[in-house]
Amino acid sequence: MRAAIVNDQDFISYMPDTPPNSEQTAASEKTADEAPILIAPRQGSSILTRLRLYFLTGVIVTAPIALTIYVTWQFIHWVDSKAIPLLPIKYNPEHYLPFSLPGLGLLMMVVVLTFVGFLTANIFGRTLLKMGEGLVNRMPVVRSIYGALKQVLETVLNQSSNSFRQTVLVEYPRRGIWTVAFVTSDTAGEIAQRLEDDMVNIYVPTTPNPTSGFLLMVPRRDLIFLDLPVEDAAKFIISVGVIPPEAEAKIAELPRIKRGEAVTPNQLSAE
Repeated sequence: MRAAIVNDQDFISYMPDTPPNSEQTAASEKTADEAPILIAPRQGSSILTRLRLYFLTGVIVTAPIALTIYVTWQFIHWVDSKAIPLLPIKYNPEHYLPFSLPGLGLLMMVVVLTFVGFLTANIFGRTLLKMGEGLVNRMPVVRSIYGALKQVLETVLNQSSNSFRQTVLVEYPRRGIWTVAFVTSDTAGEIAQRLEDDMVNIYVPTTPNPTSGFLLMVPRRDLIFLDLPVEDAAKFIISVGVIPPEAEAKIAELPRIKRGEAVTPNQLSAE
């Protein structure tokens, strides 16, 4: 027990020397985690140091929002500049209004694509599509470009496809050095027939620009399949490793995977 004089009064308040409750400590830690401070100045730092840290904090908070708005606005403006001139003047609302309508071209594109998809879903649309594809297939150069683009888009946009939906670890560019990659598909065709192993096509993106990378055909046993979502893996790559992927509690309980041991997400959950 210890005594403390409060407000210079003639009475004494006794405070027990007991450690704080564990529930109170956990609640305070949870409250601190809910409102993180990006850059906190040290105690006793100068005014200029505090102002500089506050400025950097403002940049970190504002820059992603401003860049997102800028890129979105530029994309809408580009679509409007290409689509609105195709609209007849008498059907153009901007011809009757004293101001422009941002996003009108984007809305037109969505409506046209939806209408094309509706036509393709019925027998009449499929018949027209086959006739158009038959005409394109008679063109020597155009048919190669059309076939390649169609196959790529169908592979990427098909909801039943597993392309870029699974993240793996692979030793690249040499043994002992690991990198994050995305599974595109199983190796098929002549390449699969000439290779004896069970091969998998993976895409190894570069940092910080993931749109460029390398296509590798790797044996399945040399891959470590992760539960990490593709979005989190992309953030990890674009940020040059600054933003680490969030690890779930169940992953911390799993034993470390040895090199050359192919483990699927189902096997991880079974552990």
